[in-house]
Parts: sequence; structure tokens; C-alpha cells
Amino acid sequence: MSDASVDDLVVDYLSHLAVERGLSDNTVAAYRRDLDRYRHFLAGRGLTDLAQVSAVDVSEFSRDLARRDLAPASVSRAVVAVRNLHAFALAEGRVGLDVAHEVSPGARPRRLPKALSIESVEALLDSCDTTTVEGLRDRALLELLYGTGARVSEVCSLDVDDLTPVLSDPQQGLRLFGKGGRERVVPLGSYAADAVRGWLVRGRPGWAASHGSGSAPAAPALLLNQRGGRLSRQSAWAVIQRAGQRAGITEHLSPHSLRHSFATHLLDGGADVRVVQELLGHASVTTTQIYTLVTVEHLREVYRSSHPRALSSDERDGPTTPVGTTD
Repeated sequence: MSDASVDDLVVDYLSHLAVERGLSDNTVAAYRRDLDRYRHFLAGRGLTDLAQVSAVDVSEFSRDLARRDLAPASVSRAVVAVRNLHAFALAEGRVGLDVAHEVSPGARPRRLPKALSIESVEALLDSCDTTTVEGLRDRALLELLYGTGARVSEVCSLDVDDLTPVLSDPQQGLRLFGKGGRERVVPLGSYAADAVRGWLVRGRPGWAASHGSGSAPAAPALLLNQRGGRLSRQSAWAVIQRAGQRAGITEHLSPHSLRHSFATHLLDGGADVRVVQELLGHASVTTTQIYTLVTVEHLREVYRSSHPRALSSDERDGPTTPVGTTD
């Protein structure tokens, strides 16, 4: 049997992933499924030796997956697995050429971020009962997320001293530290500032006083849990879930939902994409531009529903039953 037997190489490569690279069982299982598809495809073409495989074969495998109505992301993942198998075979000296390295896995479809409507955001914020300490904390969290577009990790890491200068002089802006420690300054709107003041004056002191002596002091943290410790990202996620339930929002919610909504509503209001890039802390404007696709789709929907000549009468009324037929 050839040293480049497809079956043997797949077994050896999967062992390499599990033992030498330490990948999880689920990841190795995904590779196994994709490479099993590849093995069967090659066998159907009479190819049992990887050294016999050409770049055309790899490209045909990709097209075969697409014809099977697999999701583009699944096709892309399978082609990546095949490319990695060929690269492994070359590195192990079991083939003399990597024929798969130029075969593109294809671009994964971009998932448009889901933004809430302004009405849904207002319902979410208004669902917090600010007559309670928990409600004051939750309102401050949500207003900060939506009012600044910050990541949940950035908000949860804020200390009281980070807000004190801004609350006394809003012109200073709020300093946030994002990915890679990159610093940016964002405006703090009046709604967010009022919510933070309410929490600092009427809510936080009680929870800070309940902080146990057996854990690290919570004094610096802006947002606290009921035990007086710093609010975690996981707890912030739970706050948003509960607020969504109270507000009757059935859409999927996460802390990023408010960040997405922040960006989309700014662009809908006419903000320049470069300004939104700075506010979000994106290193590249390309990342921010995905939000422009959301607003274009929103504009298209508004146009189709509002302009008298955007749709024909048939399109507006929907499909009708042809004359002479019944249903």
C-alpha cells in the first residue's frame, strides 16, 4: 500500500489533531466528517492515493458539496479540512506537492448584525424598575451599552473613577479600553449619565456595603452584583435576557444586540461610517461597513412599503388565483 494512502493519511492526520495539537473531541469529529466526505468522493473517482489527486479533483470536490445544497459555511469548512490534510501530507514527506493550497475555500457569507428597533430598545430600557436597587443597576448597564456602543466587557470593567470626571464635565467623554488594549473616548449621553447617577446615589452604596470581607474589595467597580462584587459578563447577559422577557421582545438578545443597535441607529440618522468606526473602536472601517448593509436593507424596506410606485398592484396585493381555477 502506498505511503500516501488516503485512508491512512486521514487516520494519521486526525490523530495529529487530537494528540499533537490537542483539539477538542467536537473539532476532531467535525474534521472526520468532512474528510470522510473527501475520501468517498475520491474513491468514486478511483483515487486511493493522495499523490494521484490533482487541484482539479479538489476543486470538483468543492463544487460537488455545493451541488448537494450544503450551506456555504459547511462547504468552506470542508475545503479547509481538505487543504489542511494535503498540507499535512506534504509536511510529512508523503507527497511531493500540495495540490490543494491554491483551491479557495470561498468566502463565508457575512451575517448581518441584528439591530433592535428604536421602539424595542426603549421598551427594553423602560422595563427596569428603578424603584429597586437591581433595577437602577440594570438601567445603568443597558443605558451604557446602548448609549456608548461599548462591548459588554468594556462596560463591566469600568470603575467609579472612570465615570466621575465625565459626570462632572460631559465634554471630557468616557475612556474605554477595547481589544488589544486600544483606548478610545466616546461621548456619554444625558440618558446614560442620568442612569449612572441614579445608580451611584441610590443603588450602589447599599450593595457595596454588603460586600463580604472574604473576597477582593469591590470599591473600584462601577457595576456590582448583589454580593458587592464586580458584575461579570455572564451576569450582564442574564440582565439583558430578563429585561427582554419583561419587555416582551421575542428576538434573540445579547449584549452585542445593543452595540449593533447603537451603530445601526447612528448610521440611519446620517452619521458618517468613519465616525461610527471610531465610536465602536474598530481597527478597520471594513468591519464597520457591514452595518451600512443593514441600513441599506432598512431603506429598501421603507421604500417598498411607503413609495406609491415602488411595487405594482399585483406585488402589493400578493399572489392571486388565476382566472378559471379554484382552490
